[in-house]
Parts: sequence; C-alpha cells; structure tokens
Amino acid sequence: MAIDYEKEGRIAIFTINRPQAMNAINMEALRELHEAMVDFRDDPELWVGIITGAGERAFCGGADIKDTLPFMKEHLRDSPWVIPTTPMRGLDIWKPLIAAINGMALGGGLEIALACDIRIASEKARLGTPEVTLGLIPGWGGTQRLPRMVPWCKAAEIVLTGRIINAQEAYRIGLVNEVVPPEEVMPKAREWAKAISEAAAPLAVRAAKEAMVRGYSLTLEEGLRLENSLEAYLMGTEDFAEGITAFTEKPRRNPVYQGK
Repeated sequence: MAIDYEKEGRIAIFTINRPQAMNAINMEALRELHEAMVDFRDDPELWVGIITGAGERAFCGGADIKDTLPFMKEHLRDSPWVIPTTPMRGLDIWKPLIAAINGMALGGGLEIALACDIRIASEKARLGTPEVTLGLIPGWGGTQRLPRMVPWCKAAEIVLTGRIINAQEAYRIGLVNEVVPPEEVMPKAREWAKAISEAAAPLAVRAAKEAMVRGYSLTLEEGLRLENSLEAYLMGTEDFAEGITAFTEKPRRNPVYQGK
C-alpha cells in the first residue's frame, strides 16, 4: 500500500508510505489517497484527519518523476479528472485536515500540506516548490493556495525561484502553525486533532471550514450571505441544542456532540 489509512476514534491518519522514494506520489498513491479521502469524507464517525509521511526524512518529495509526471503528460488533453480527485484538486473535504510535516515537503508534497488547514512542521522540515527548475509550475494548487496564505512577495519568491525554505522561515511567514522537534510532530498533530474533535461541534467545524474555503472566491457581501445560510442551518441541528443546553446547565458541563 502506498497510502496507509488508519482510524483512531474520531481521527483518521493518512500516511504516505513510500520512504524508499522520499514518499513521492505515484499514480498508485494518488488513487489510494482518493479512495481513503472519500471514505474519510463519508464516514460520520471520523471528524478530523492527519496527513503525514513514513520515516523521518520526508513528508512527501512531490510527484514521482518516473511515474506520475509521464502519466500526466500522456493524458494532458484528456479530462482533468483522469487524475484521481484529491483535496489538492477536485475533492471538497469540509472536515479539518492537519499536515504533520515530518521532513521534506517539496513540490506536490508542499501542495498536499497547503490543502490542509493546520500545519505542524518538524525542526528538520524543508519546504518548497522547485517545479520551475524542471520546466513546470506547481500544478496541484501551489500557485493558487500559497499566495492566499503568505505575503505575495514570499509566495513569488518560493514559486518563481524554486528556493527551499526551512521550518523556521516557514513559521515566520505564517506557512506553518508550529515547529517542533521531529519526535513531537505526530503527538502535536494528534493534540490539535483531539482539541478539535473533543471540544468543538463537528458540524460547526465543517460549516466554518466550508465558509472560509468557499469565501475565497466570493465578494464580502456574497461571503456574508454564505456565512448566514450556514449559521441558519447549524441553528437547526441537535449539536447546537446540545451546546446551548450544556452551557446553560448548572453546574455547566461539557457538551456531548453527535454530529447531528
């Protein structure tokens, strides 16, 4: 298996398992990632996902040059969905995703991390999009997501030069949430996942992410209307009723959310 998919209570863990190839994404990995992500999206018992790489050297070294790139070139003029849909392109996942960046995240590897909502990086992590040095551009969302997440000039520096930055610089420009020692990457990612899954109402978390993501391409007025419609939906859920009840009870208690 190129993608290990595990379920730990409310948390799904996706591990890119090709350490012999710096966890580069081949077509097998893309297909398995698609299948695992669809299962995660549709499983009501799973509320948060973590993506990481096997071993200590690489989160993901990008698209496999010997497999994925030739396939993409061969099918250049076919339907864009000949490439399996993933959170990078074509597959909407409103459940939160956390990238546990345990090593290099280059090219498509950084783009996988960019498709996540929270990013935890090892002190040894290196991040970048070197595609222009190969005659390509970051084609899994890098040219679109990176300028939306960091200052334009820093995104331009990373994308146009192919320069690789270290974890500390990534934190300084707001590309990652935390930088931790290598052995703490997964524990810290689990800590974030548990904080979301144990304290927050899952339907509210998904609606909030949907509002944020879809709001990217909307005017402020359109975004406010989207936000209002999602809030109206949430007010009719059992989770909202439980949250209000738990808050107002004496003594106050922690809510027990069901995702309904």
